[in-house]
Amino acid sequence: MILVFGGTTEGRIAVKELEESGSLYFYSTHDGEQHLFVSNGVIISGAMTAEGMETFCRENDIRLIIDAAHPFASELHSNIEKASKQIKIHVIRFERIYPKRDSRFIWCEDFPDAVEKLKGAKRILSTAGVKSIGKLKELEKSGVEVFHRILNRESSIKLANSEGVDEAHLCYYSKEEDQSKVLEEINPDAVLLKESGFSGGYTEKVEAALKKGIKIFVIKRPPLPEEFITVNGPYGMRRMVEKLLPEFYPLHSGLTTGSCATAATIAAAQSLVTGSFPDSVNLLLPDGETINVETFCTSLGKAYVVKDSGDDPDVTDKMEIHAEVSLLEGSEIEIVGGEGVGKITLPGFDYPPGEAAINKGPRMMIEDNLRELFPKRGFRVTVSVPGGAEIAHRTFNPRLGIEGGISIIGVSGIIKPFSEEGFINSIRKCMEVAKASGSERVVINSGAKSEGVLKSFYSSLPPQAFVQYGNKIGDTIAIANEMGFKKISLGIMLGKAVKLAEGNLDTHSSNVTMNRDFIASVLREAGCPKEVVESAYTITLARELWDIVPMETMQSFVNTIIAKCKEACAPLCGKAELTLLLIGENGSVFF
Repeated sequence: MILVFGGTTEGRIAVKELEESGSLYFYSTHDGEQHLFVSNGVIISGAMTAEGMETFCRENDIRLIIDAAHPFASELHSNIEKASKQIKIHVIRFERIYPKRDSRFIWCEDFPDAVEKLKGAKRILSTAGVKSIGKLKELEKSGVEVFHRILNRESSIKLANSEGVDEAHLCYYSKEEDQSKVLEEINPDAVLLKESGFSGGYTEKVEAALKKGIKIFVIKRPPLPEEFITVNGPYGMRRMVEKLLPEFYPLHSGLTTGSCATAATIAAAQSLVTGSFPDSVNLLLPDGETINVETFCTSLGKAYVVKDSGDDPDVTDKMEIHAEVSLLEGSEIEIVGGEGVGKITLPGFDYPPGEAAINKGPRMMIEDNLRELFPKRGFRVTVSVPGGAEIAHRTFNPRLGIEGGISIIGVSGIIKPFSEEGFINSIRKCMEVAKASGSERVVINSGAKSEGVLKSFYSSLPPQAFVQYGNKIGDTIAIANEMGFKKISLGIMLGKAVKLAEGNLDTHSSNVTMNRDFIASVLREAGCPKEVVESAYTITLARELWDIVPMETMQSFVNTIIAKCKEACAPLCGKAELTLLLIGENGSVFF
């Protein structure tokens, strides 16, 4: 059993990740005002002392604590530390991601330090929260006029009033607020913030103040107990839960070949530049979080990572992903493929024929990590996979025209494994959460990229209304219909759309591959010229169709694909209204 302390954005993310396990957990907030919809969690509210925490953990057989509370909740962090020591269990601290400390700001160690440094101001805006009002009373006594930015909710307003703050000195956060407008209305000569991280709106606040030339005072986040195991994102949290409480997740996550290649590159570069041989490195993932990866250095500039696919049935599991790094003049970064990395022989990929089959995502990860560590240095990176040429025959690479080895791939950097039954159960649990949110529309999508586009398209819907189907389109629609959704929106990219349009409700490549005869018939039906229809037989990936279909027949082509997809899905929708949205390469949406 796991106990999560939340009430924050990080708490909400932790819940989403824990829900995928299907295991029971507790989620605790101080005031119970954070609204969450959970299938497997038990939500509790009310402050806990260290003794109360210890009792709760013993009574409920808590084996692990996740501290996802606000970084300034020092008393809570201290109580968690005391209780965890008494019952001898680990604490995972789900920390926020913070921007680097800016030398243009005035940094304060704590509230008393901030009060001393602000006494020369005349008019300040505090965004430090309603609980800080009492800590700033001394400023008002010294003649400083203080305005407080607080949440527009009953408990916050009541607390502010109890501290004697009049309405004229209160301003409220709103979801779509303009930070600059608020500053114009109050016209402060100083702004006080807490170092609350990206998820706390810190960046937006300081950027607005900088544009106005207003002095910025920032209270540093308090230190955390040294015993806490710190992560700063959902993947790191999940991997640490899997390590400390293996039975919580029925299937364990792994790393993509792209993550392994990047981690090996970091270790190789560090050994080359510093002369040290790291046995693990911090890997920056595309979503901004960092995870720790074990590495093995063989000599200066050379390192490898043993691929851990978790419980995913991946032929590259336990293979060594190597990186050899050499210095270049200037700051350019070159990435090439070595032994066991395939070469692209057909058009339609991120890079032209002749290039190494290292996808755009991993290349960007390698570059971002090297730039973060060594911003002014240039490197040549050679990625190799001993045995990759032999193992490639057990992949789809030969069919795709990738020869001589495997591909280095991965968008998120992490592999989340699911058995077929487990994955469908996961979809069902997510659908239950979507239903509990009260939304009459559920938006089903294939993964993180398409979900990001659709969240912008349906910006008014709650995040719980978006459910990923992976490849199980038919099962997901059937579950949505079964749960009584009145409206179903299906977001799909072209690669899966051409399979669905042919009637394949499970688009996994192990079940169905791209049918060029069918694509040619769609192009013909859409009125495309003969040479375009014939070009269907030369493409490697369906997304190439965005480039070869002429503009004058593009809408007809899109309409034909959408109509056939809806026809395939219709028998599963029941009385639900189905909207099908085809997502283009640049994030455009056709419907």
